[in-house]
Amino acid sequence: MPVDIRRTIMHVQTTFEEGGKTVDVPTKLVAAIAIIKNPWFGRGWVENLRPEIRETGPVVGKLLTEMILAETGDAIEGYGKASIVGMGGELEHGQAMTHTLWFGNQYRNAVGAKSYLVFANTRGAAGASLMIPLMDKHDGGRRSHYQTIHTSIADAPAEDEIVIALGASVGGHPHHRIGDRYEDLAEMGHDPDNPAGV
Repeated sequence: MPVDIRRTIMHVQTTFEEGGKTVDVPTKLVAAIAIIKNPWFGRGWVENLRPEIRETGPVVGKLLTEMILAETGDAIEGYGKASIVGMGGELEHGQAMTHTLWFGNQYRNAVGAKSYLVFANTRGAAGASLMIPLMDKHDGGRRSHYQTIHTSIADAPAEDEIVIALGASVGGHPHHRIGDRYEDLAEMGHDPDNPAGV
């Protein structure tokens, strides 16, 4: 069964000023979004989701990755993923589309990332908020790159659809000044390389 894609959307946000202060190097947040037909919609309980995962994951992952890279080139610093399942589907259907190496590794490998893809999955009607969390593609403790892309699509997801998205940042959060996880650990007397003390 081929992947049924209704629409793709690019969301690009550039920040020039934050908190009343000019951003010296404007930062960019980018989201590549696909609205697809839920392959499990109307089929009742489906025990094994893997056939559709293997069929859909690589196609959508490659498509969205190419869309992101066309906008950012090799400048990506932060990344993440998200999904919204229409009300006729299960939350697990969105998780199935995004929490699989068939999908995520398309992006991770293309940008040479070391950290996992931070994520958000939810279920909702058309116009539901799409929240794509981001973190540094190499270092999960680098708080300057903890950001969220927030958008919505007026007519999606329909009850038989899934919205799937990849997000990227070029630059960190404007005027970051809360420090990193490693500074907290050092101040608390923990070895940043061995935070559990073992």
